[in-house]
Amino acid sequence: MLFYGSDAMNQRGPDIDKGALSRQQQHWECVFSSNDSMFGEDPSSPARWAARLLKEEGKTKVLELGFGQGRDTLYFARNGFDVTALDYCEKGIKSLREKASESSVSGSVTPMQHDVRNRLPFKDDTFDACYSHMLYCMPLTISELRSLSTEVMRVLKPGGLNIFTTRHTEDPQYGTGIHRGEDMWEIQGGFIVHFLSREKVDLLSEGHDVLDVTEFQEGDLPKKLYRVTLRKKS
Repeated sequence: MLFYGSDAMNQRGPDIDKGALSRQQQHWECVFSSNDSMFGEDPSSPARWAARLLKEEGKTKVLELGFGQGRDTLYFARNGFDVTALDYCEKGIKSLREKASESSVSGSVTPMQHDVRNRLPFKDDTFDACYSHMLYCMPLTISELRSLSTEVMRVLKPGGLNIFTTRHTEDPQYGTGIHRGEDMWEIQGGFIVHFLSREKVDLLSEGHDVLDVTEFQEGDLPKKLYRVTLRKKS
C-alpha cells in the first residue's frame, strides 16, 4: 500500500512497472562488469562531508547501503571507520573485496550482498551511522523507502545518524525518458531513477530528528540532489 499526504504525492501516469524495476539488478551487473570504475576512484563530496561529521561525533561503526563500486567505502575505511557495505550486485561485492585488499583495508571493510527491499540482516542498535549515496533514488517505491527508513533506524544505536542523498524533482532529467510509475523515470542508459520531492523526503524523515537537508549538485549534467541527515531519537 502506498502512502501519500497530498496531491503532490500522487502518482503520475501509469501504474508501477514492476517488471522494469526487477530487471534493474541485471542491468547494474552488466554495467559493473563492463566498467569497474564507472564513477571514478575519488570519494564523493557527500562522503567527505559525512566523514567529517562522523569524526566530530566519535562515530566509527558505519553501515553503507548501495555502495556501488566502493569509492566511498574505501574512503571511509582509509579514514579509520569500520564499514559494513551492502549492495545487491554480485560483481560489486567481488570488486570491493579486491579493491579493499589492494588498499590494505580489508580488515575495515565487510562487503555483503543484500537487497534493501528485504529486512536488514542485523540486530537492533548495531551501528553508529548509516550512509548511502543515491540509493534512495534507485527504483524503490515510496512504500519500500519507508520500510527501509524504518529498518535503518532499527539497526542504528540511539543517537545514531542516517545520512543519505537522493536526486530530486528539480533535476534536469526528471520527467524525461520512460515513466515507470510514481516519480520514477527510465533515463538515458537504461537507469531507472526515483526523483524524490521535498515532501517525500519529509515523509521519510517522520519520527526522526532532522539535522539537515541541503541541496547540492554533482556531475557534468549536473544532477540535482538533496543531502539528508537524520538522527535516531535517544
